[in-house]
Amino acid sequence: MMTELPLDQVRTLLAVVDEGTFDAAARALHVTPSAVSQRVKALEQRTGRVLLTRTKPVRPTESGEVVVRFARQLARLERDAHAELGMTDSGEPTRLSIAVNSDSLATWFLPALTRVPQDLRLSFELRRKDQDHTAALLREGRVMAAVTSSPEPVTGCSVRPLGRMPYLPVASPAWAGRWLGGQPDTALHEVLAQAPVVAFDRRDDLQDAFVRALRGPGHRAAALRHFVPTSEGFVDAVVAGMGWGMVPVVQAAPLLDDGRLVPLAPERGVDVPLYWQQWKLDSPALTAVADAVAATAREALTA
Repeated sequence: MMTELPLDQVRTLLAVVDEGTFDAAARALHVTPSAVSQRVKALEQRTGRVLLTRTKPVRPTESGEVVVRFARQLARLERDAHAELGMTDSGEPTRLSIAVNSDSLATWFLPALTRVPQDLRLSFELRRKDQDHTAALLREGRVMAAVTSSPEPVTGCSVRPLGRMPYLPVASPAWAGRWLGGQPDTALHEVLAQAPVVAFDRRDDLQDAFVRALRGPGHRAAALRHFVPTSEGFVDAVVAGMGWGMVPVVQAAPLLDDGRLVPLAPERGVDVPLYWQQWKLDSPALTAVADAVAATAREALTA
């Protein structure tokens, strides 16, 4: 059982994962590398599982991720208990790690964090990741909460719907003039099979999903792609005419109003559902953040 795991061994495993090597973990823990190695080996013997891959940097195995997640949850509970008992150093804030997708980060998520009561003295560590992949950081125990597109809760986590983020297919007037010209709307799916497109990164499927909605399964946007891995940079690339792209309505609206973007199919957008997942902990800090995120999402996203 997890409660039978020696806490010094669990904390040592977490240090190795966070620091990347046994030597670095030893320096962080103020012990010898041999002591670190012995603790990890003893923990592996106790669990009967290999918990680390001895690479550089060290990475947890699937079993190791379970122990790492437990270690982080334990640390969270300890900090909450210290705070409630008045044992926390008044000069040291409480750190919360959260995974969030780039478009949420660029639009509605930061205002949500400003709603969290300041007297909680929280320090946020945000990890930017596509909404389809933020759950992986939760599973690995690297974050305590995440904005994700998955309604299936990660083991040990709770999930609540936030709303849907609407996206529109847009392009610059120059791009539209070159690739669409006077062609009827029915030719759009043929154009998008050839015309340059902007994508967030190689995992970004949103543009391809729109093309599949137009042409059917098995179809994709053109092979000529520009990868721009920031939300603001993505929009700038589309405005500059590098290619068409799916842009959140909240970002596209002012650019459509002033003519810097034009809609390619105003009635054929894509809505991406978003969910909040967090560790199942009775943590005042996590609860306060979750409430602030949910309240802001109700205002910023569609139901």
